[in-house]
Amino acid sequence: QVQLVESGGGLVQAGGSLRLACTASGGTFSSYGMGWFRQAPGKAREFVAVIRWSGGAGNVAYADFVKGRFTVSRDNGKNTMYLQMNSLSPEDTAVYHCAAHRTPSLYRDPGSYTYWGQGTQVTVSS
Repeated sequence: QVQLVESGGGLVQAGGSLRLACTASGGTFSSYGMGWFRQAPGKAREFVAVIRWSGGAGNVAYADFVKGRFTVSRDNGKNTMYLQMNSLSPEDTAVYHCAAHRTPSLYRDPGSYTYWGQGTQVTVSS
């Protein structure tokens, strides 16, 4: 059983940055594809970014709204995935969740993920 714990959320002003982390335990982290999703109040959970086990260019994908502002990465030696978020706007306010799946695919559908973290709140003030 894989456990995922997110950290790094908080309150930031518009234009600011945050770095989220997702630490995994209970499984072989390097064998999992990992994704970031977010859910704002009253809205459905939406895809943010995904990274294959190997990471690096060509092994990541982003939602269109990211527009070059966010960067996903992972450190398999630390069992941790990161999401660097820059140029944040109030529209980015949401609970951010990380998730894992056991395939090499760059899944965007939350239904394709097996394991989920509890989430970390990101609030961007105007």
